[in-house]
Amino acid sequence: MKAVITVTGKDTVGIIADVSAVCAKSGANIIEITQSVLSEYFAMIMLVDIDALNCPFSTFADTLAALGRDRALDIRAVHEEIFDAMHRI
Repeated sequence: MKAVITVTGKDTVGIIADVSAVCAKSGANIIEITQSVLSEYFAMIMLVDIDALNCPFSTFADTLAALGRDRALDIRAVHEEIFDAMHRI
């Protein structure tokens, strides 16, 4: 199983490191990552393998969302199946 993580907000040092640390601590393996900085704004999309998560997915998503609140970012983790269903016509 996979999940899509999105991060948006003002660019600051350490965003990728902090999100990656949550993934590593939770057992999520980063498969692909893309990020851009537009002026002072940061945008990132990560695709992570969640087969080896050591916590419920909801806890993983909540931990990322809390990190986002702490860093004044919008961080969301969405199950691949839900992401695919949201974008299916």
